[in-house]
Amino acid sequence: MRDASVRVSLAHGAPGDPDPFTVAGNSPGVTLERIDPERSLLRDEARGDVQRILILPGGQAGTALPSGVERREVVIDGWRIEVEIEPAARAALRDRARRGRSDAAHSGPTHVHAIIPGVVVSVSVAPGDAVAAGQQLLVVEAMKMQNELRAPREGTVEQVAVGAGATIDVGDLLVVIA
Repeated sequence: MRDASVRVSLAHGAPGDPDPFTVAGNSPGVTLERIDPERSLLRDEARGDVQRILILPGGQAGTALPSGVERREVVIDGWRIEVEIEPAARAALRDRARRGRSDAAHSGPTHVHAIIPGVVVSVSVAPGDAVAAGQQLLVVEAMKMQNELRAPREGTVEQVAVGAGATIDVGDLLVVIA
């Protein structure tokens, strides 16, 4: 079986560039020999190995999607992979939009609702308790199985809406974490 230690990256060049796609091998002792805009040879000197790389138009002849994303097909030594290549400006914008998302998600209270009907067997927290993400909040018995409900994030328990022995339905409020 062949060692999968070679990494190849595919980058989009400048608009109007006669060779708009660049392939680069970034493993030590690996060189890339460009044959034409679609074909390259990846040589691993340490193993004496040569792999062919093809960058072809995608399933619908390299169709450009509405946002400037282009579908291409990459074939590395017989392994076919479909990729979508997007402009660098669009990728940077998406990265900026994702930055800080985890902080924003924790800014308000989190309501933990029942996802299955059952009976509350035990409650492990009380209002005012600090909880960590993944900490057990309560145990619900459903279909003769005990299911642990865990905190989706860290915070402070603001409200416990059920007690041991309570029958719950799907969607019932169980705990509020602030």
